[in-house]
Amino acid sequence: MKTILIVDDDEKLRKMLHRTLLYEGFTVVTAANGRQALTQVRTHHPDVIILDWLMPELDGIAVMKHLRSEQDSTMILMLTARDAIEDKVEGLDSGADDYLVKPFAPVELLARVHALLRRSDAGDKDAPLSYGELHLDPSTREAWRGSRGFELTPTEFDLLHFFLRHPRQVLQRGQILTEVWGYDFGGDDNVLEVYISYLRKKTEAAGEPRMIQTVRGVGYALRED
Repeated sequence: MKTILIVDDDEKLRKMLHRTLLYEGFTVVTAANGRQALTQVRTHHPDVIILDWLMPELDGIAVMKHLRSEQDSTMILMLTARDAIEDKVEGLDSGADDYLVKPFAPVELLARVHALLRRSDAGDKDAPLSYGELHLDPSTREAWRGSRGFELTPTEFDLLHFFLRHPRQVLQRGQILTEVWGYDFGGDDNVLEVYISYLRKKTEAAGEPRMIQTVRGVGYALRED
């Protein structure tokens, strides 16, 4: 049985999510602030963390950075009322795997949770992937270009993993967003462009030729020139 940790200082929301997830058959634990959240993570080792951004003591961004600094790869769904593209990028870049703006329908939250669990399960089963000089090992979450290793955030890892599963194929923006983030951004692909930029910087850090190619008007493709 999968365990979900709900972290939110809004008691009413916490109780609503607790009931909803229990009804879906999950084991559910809760925390009212960031410090409690870190304790619950160490105690229960949840499969998904539903994490509010604005909280007393430690906010959601601080909690995520702390977890990622400890190499904790637990899937994180960030909840926030902040819906600007800059806020989405900050949340995802800080370690969130998905981002849900308040107010939201419980059925959408459940869909996001199930998508994160599918991504987590798929990552556990995949064999190492390679294309050209690029190599990715899902079991250790390590990446290389040639003999040069580089670190990836959880979202960068998922994005590169998707490209390596489909080398040389032209992947549409909507297809990438749906596969990597688990849902459709509704045409807002600015976040995708930001993460493509991040991956290019890391895969080209030693001056190597570009492998993540832009296909104008369509999307992107992982291929060698």
